[in-house]
Amino acid sequence: MRIIDRAAGCKSSLLEVFVVANFAFLVLDVFLAHSVNNFRHTAEWIPFAFSAVATLLLAAALPRKDWATRGSYAHGAGFMVGFSSVALGLAGVVYHLQSQFFSQWTIRSLVYTAPFAAPLAYCGLGLLLLLNRMVPPAKEEWGKWVVFLALGGFLGVFVLALCDHAQNGFFYASEWWAVASSALAAGFLAVALVDRRETFIRVCFGVLALQVAVGLAGFYFHVSADINGLSASMFENFVHGAPAFAPLLFVDLSVLAAIGLSGPYATRKWCGEGDSNPQGIAPTSTSS
Repeated sequence: MRIIDRAAGCKSSLLEVFVVANFAFLVLDVFLAHSVNNFRHTAEWIPFAFSAVATLLLAAALPRKDWATRGSYAHGAGFMVGFSSVALGLAGVVYHLQSQFFSQWTIRSLVYTAPFAAPLAYCGLGLLLLLNRMVPPAKEEWGKWVVFLALGGFLGVFVLALCDHAQNGFFYASEWWAVASSALAAGFLAVALVDRRETFIRVCFGVLALQVAVGLAGFYFHVSADINGLSASMFENFVHGAPAFAPLLFVDLSVLAAIGLSGPYATRKWCGEGDSNPQGIAPTSTSS
């Protein structure tokens, strides 16, 4: 039982580190994204500042490892940042769609508007924080919720890849890789929510490895395009060119899904199928 508790604590810690790292990365990502219009609207500074503050608040709680303990700093900070992050993400979606889509209601305005699915990253991170404080990581539901949120992330990436690459009419055939790959990952993770057989979970890990390869390849293509951009300023090329860090979402979400999928392995290896006898106590005979 001690091994199980240690494994559950490890998964919980990994998830917390994952969230903190993502908030830290969003500081740079939001800065580059909103530099396209030089932060024309004051509200565009909100996600930038929120990401920085959230990183500091959550990083201070990492050494404590008591985010599930009521009344602790880590517990309170996680709830505060979690609910605020979900609210910020939903507000960001509406704010992005207001740039064009709500005034025109066309597919074209949806494609060429600000990336409306991007703020949903804050919703996902906020829900992960709440999950880590409301559901014990030793329970199977914890892993399923992590996989479900990773599934939602891949669906978001599918929409982003489709809309972003539609802006140039999928000029390069390789631009379809991101669309097909994210759809493949979403499909397998959806099945993984109900099919927990070890053989299928191993196949899912193979699919996640493919996502990592696609993400790294996309990162190379995007960075290469930006380095060889038309502007003499490298910064301007990265701001107005292909979003350099967008393909890394494939790597990021694959790590998240792997954390969630690791649950079935722990259950079978340390507890036995179904966790019916976690302490390994020999059954007592009732026959006389």
